[in-house]
Amino acid sequence: MNRKTRVLWCAVVALVWLAPRGAALRSQAPPPSDVVFRNGQVYTMEAERPWARAVAVRANTIVGVFDSDADAARVTGPSTRIVDLRGRLLLPGFIDGHTHFSQAGALVLDINLMTVADDEGLKKEVSRVTRIVGPGEWITGGLWGAYEQWALGADKAGVPRTARWEPDRRTIDPLTANNPCLLNSFDSRLYLANTAALNAAGLATEPIDGLKRDPAGRATGLVYPDTPALARLRAVVKPKSDARRLNENRAALARLTESGIVEIHDITDAAQTDRFVRLQQEGVLTSRVWMRADLSRGAELGAGGHTMGTHPVSRQRDRYLRYGALKGYIDGIMGTHSALFFAPYDDQPSNYGRYRTHTSDDPKLLVPNMEKMYGLIKAGQAAGFVANVHAIGDKGTALMLDTYERLMADLGRDLEGFRVIHAQVIRPQDFPRFKKLHVIAEVNPYHISDDMRWMEERIGHERCKGAYAFRSLLDNGAMLSFGSDWPGTSAAQYHMHPKYLIHAAVNRTTVTGTPAGGWFPEQKISVAEALRAYTINNAIAAFDGDTRGSIRAGKLADLVVADRNLLTMDPKDILRMNIDLTMVDGRIVFERRGAERVR
Repeated sequence: MNRKTRVLWCAVVALVWLAPRGAALRSQAPPPSDVVFRNGQVYTMEAERPWARAVAVRANTIVGVFDSDADAARVTGPSTRIVDLRGRLLLPGFIDGHTHFSQAGALVLDINLMTVADDEGLKKEVSRVTRIVGPGEWITGGLWGAYEQWALGADKAGVPRTARWEPDRRTIDPLTANNPCLLNSFDSRLYLANTAALNAAGLATEPIDGLKRDPAGRATGLVYPDTPALARLRAVVKPKSDARRLNENRAALARLTESGIVEIHDITDAAQTDRFVRLQQEGVLTSRVWMRADLSRGAELGAGGHTMGTHPVSRQRDRYLRYGALKGYIDGIMGTHSALFFAPYDDQPSNYGRYRTHTSDDPKLLVPNMEKMYGLIKAGQAAGFVANVHAIGDKGTALMLDTYERLMADLGRDLEGFRVIHAQVIRPQDFPRFKKLHVIAEVNPYHISDDMRWMEERIGHERCKGAYAFRSLLDNGAMLSFGSDWPGTSAAQYHMHPKYLIHAAVNRTTVTGTPAGGWFPEQKISVAEALRAYTINNAIAAFDGDTRGSIRAGKLADLVVADRNLLTMDPKDILRMNIDLTMVDGRIVFERRGAERVR
C-alpha cells in the first residue's frame, strides 16, 4: 500500500468513526427558539444573576437566559423571530395586584366625568360617548366633580369657586336625543337626567318629589337622592347589553397590554367571571387573571369544587384564568371619610369612619362584628382559599392584623398569601406585625400622588407619617405587593400604567413633581424595590413564584420591553417611560408604534 493509498484509507476510517458521533452531537443541540430577545439590558429579578443580555423563548416558556448574543445565537434558527432590543430594558411582565376590571372598561368606553366641573367639559365627554354607544343605550354614572375642590377648583380667572357646579339637562339634550342619561356626582348628592330619561320615566311633566325646577317651574334635570323621582328613573334604566360589556372588557384589555401588564389580581363578581370565560374562549384574553371573589363566597365555591388556582368552568388547575384569594372589607375609604381610625378625622371631629365587615346590608353600620368576619375567613380557609382584606384607616389595619394573629394561633402556622389590602395608614407599633404574621402588605402607590391633596387636612401631619409608609414596611421586613386599584374610587381616578405607580413610590410627588423633594420623603423606596413589588412579589402572592415573576429558564414567558432603563435613569424622568412590547405566555400581544419592530 503506497503512501497516497494509506492517507485515503485513514481518511475513510476517520469519517466512518466520526459520523455517528457527529450525528449524536447534532441530536444533542437544542432546537431553535420561537423568539429571541438580544442586544439588551435584561433585568431578571433573580438575585444570583440580576443582569443578562439575551433571552430565548420557545412556545410559552423561557428556554435560555444568556450573557452574550453569541450564546443566544446557538438557539436561533431560520424561523426564529428576533427582537433587537438595541440596549433597551427587558423585564418580567408587570403583575397588577389590585384591579376592578369590569369598572375599568366602563371608564374607557362609557362616561367619565371625574375631572369635569363645567358645561364645556360635560358636552365634550357626552359627545365622545354618544359616538361609541348605540341608539337607545343608556349612559349612566360619570362621577362629575371629583376634582372640583382641588386641582380644578378655580374658574378660568383663577378665582376659587364658592359654590359647586350644577349641570342642566339642556346642556346635553341636543347631544343625547337617542340616549337616555342618568348621570351622578362623585358623592351621589346630585343626579342629572336628560329629557330622554325623564320621558322614559314619565317625569317630564308630572310633579313629583326629588326633581329640581327652575324659577319657571321646569325640571332642570337635577334629581336629589333618596327620592321618588330617582326611584322612578332607576326603575327604567336599561341594563348594558352583553355585547357592550364585552366591548368594554376588550378596551380594558388593550389598555393593560399597552402598559406592560401581563396579569391582574382582580376583584371579580360572578357576571365578570362569565365574561372572562367568554374572552378566553374567543382567544382575546391577553392578560392572565387571578380572580378574587367576595369573602362571603368561600363555602359556596368550595362546595362547587373550586379552590385557589382552579378554572371557573373546568375546575382544573389553570395558570391563565383561575380563582384566587377571597376579598373582604373591614372599613371604607379616605375619599369619603369612611376609613376607620382610632381618633376622629381632623376636619370632621365626630367622625371615626365606619366598619364594613360583611355584617349587615346597612351601609351605615357603626358596630363591628369581627366574629362574623373571622367566621367567613375560617370558612374560606377550610375551602382552600386565603383572605385578602381591605383595611385603610389605622384602626382598620390594626383590627385586621389582630384578626390574622388570632387565625395564625388557631392554625398553628404562618399565614402565607394572606394580605392586608391598601394598608394605607399604619401606627408605628403595627409595622413589625406584617413580618411576624407573614402577611403581605398590598399597597397602591399612585394613591400617594392623588391623595396627598387632602390627607393632612383630614388626619393631620402626625398620622400622615404612617400613610403609604413603604420604607417603614420594608425596613420592618414586610413583603410589598403593588396594585393600581384601577380605575379608582368614586372620589379619585387612578392610573394603572406602571410608570405612575413606580414614580409615586420612588419620588412621592404628584405627576407634576410637587412638593419638591417629595411628600414625607423618608418613606421613598428604590426603583429596584418598586420593580420587585410589581413582579416577583405579586407572583409569590398568587402562589406562582416558581413559574412566573422573574426571568429564568423554565419560567413562563411573560416579558415586557421598556424604552429606557428605569434602574439607571434619573428617577425624576420615570413618567417618560414607555412600554415598547408586551409578551404574555410566549405570545407578543402589543408593540408600540414607532418602536423597534420584531422580524
